[in-house]
Amino acid sequence: MSGPVATLSAVPALLPDRDLARMQDWPLRSFLELRALPSSVRTARMHARAMLNEWCLAALADTTELLVSEIATNAVCASARIVRQRGAGQLPMRLWLTSDRRSVLIQVWDADRLQPIPQDLGPDAECGRGLLLVQTLSAEWGFYPPDGPGSPGGKIVWARCELP
Repeated sequence: MSGPVATLSAVPALLPDRDLARMQDWPLRSFLELRALPSSVRTARMHARAMLNEWCLAALADTTELLVSEIATNAVCASARIVRQRGAGQLPMRLWLTSDRRSVLIQVWDADRLQPIPQDLGPDAECGRGLLLVQTLSAEWGFYPPDGPGSPGGKIVWARCELP
């Protein structure tokens, strides 16, 4: 894993299409669809740890588990906003893990189109530090809107962590 990012940018990086396509073709892949509920975050974390152990990437398990937890928690909060605003029923969230055996790409989809923006918080703030953790612990992170025919809309937040 590379060191922490030195500065907090207001907007996360957009993953270049060629890099995303390359990472999507990594040989190790996992997909999990869950209901966007707080209890699903634990399931996503446990799934991430189990997959990294299976892939012999236990050295990345703690960091990946924390990144999955933060991104999935944000997806649950974003989905709850959509449910409140639209009176929609329960929404799904989707988790993809891919790896080339040195790096892990985490992607989490939710139905909200609002882009994730790290907040500049005071030292006494009790919440809102999730994206700061994602930025600090990942080699890079960002988001993109899914596109193409049959796209579900929303956004995919991604983070990449790597072995030292």
